[in-house]
Amino acid sequence: MTSKKQIVVVGLGRFGSSLARTLCELGNEVLALDRSLEAVNDIAECVTQAAQLDATSEEALKELGVRNFDMGVVSIGEDIKSSILITLLLKKLGVRWVVSKAIDDLHAEILQRVGADRVVYPERETGVRLAHGLAVPGVVDYLKVVPGYGISIVAAPAAMAGKSLSDLNLKGIRGLSIVLLARGSQVILSPSRDELVQQGDLLVLAGRDDGIEMIGQMGIQAATIR
Repeated sequence: MTSKKQIVVVGLGRFGSSLARTLCELGNEVLALDRSLEAVNDIAECVTQAAQLDATSEEALKELGVRNFDMGVVSIGEDIKSSILITLLLKKLGVRWVVSKAIDDLHAEILQRVGADRVVYPERETGVRLAHGLAVPGVVDYLKVVPGYGISIVAAPAAMAGKSLSDLNLKGIRGLSIVLLARGSQVILSPSRDELVQQGDLLVLAGRDDGIEMIGQMGIQAATIR
């Protein structure tokens, strides 16, 4: 991370607490808030500051000085009314960028209308990533970019071993770009077309989903790719 940010995370369920811990590990100053004293105590040693309070109270947020924070994350999902009100209050109090968790499209639309700069669907996004990993052999992880296109980490199929990227011609045949190749602890960014794929390599591929799926499913002979 290029610069330290001050971030307030409201809601310390599985998503919120994991997010708060990781943001702090990345060098940010993190204020973690929740109504549950137990949740606050569980995370207190892992973040810059943790406090038990009702974040739907404008006065309580003012007293904590959230107006000075660079970013706010509202990680409350099920309590829709509270998530909307807290999003509104953070924006009203001057938090520069607010990210809010939604459970469905209507919830997301309301959050955007009251000022959320970004809306996320952690459960939905995790489900999409898991589905690609389960449905397509070799796919380690997947990130949807736009419908039909994504970025995927794929374990290089055995059929690729010993072939150069030029021979495989993934861009020409599958419409895929190789962003990165990982070989053990070695990372090769934008590998050259002369690079030989080795067994155990991980490929970070960007492009059409059907192209990624065809690579992941390769029990196909190398000749089919050429």
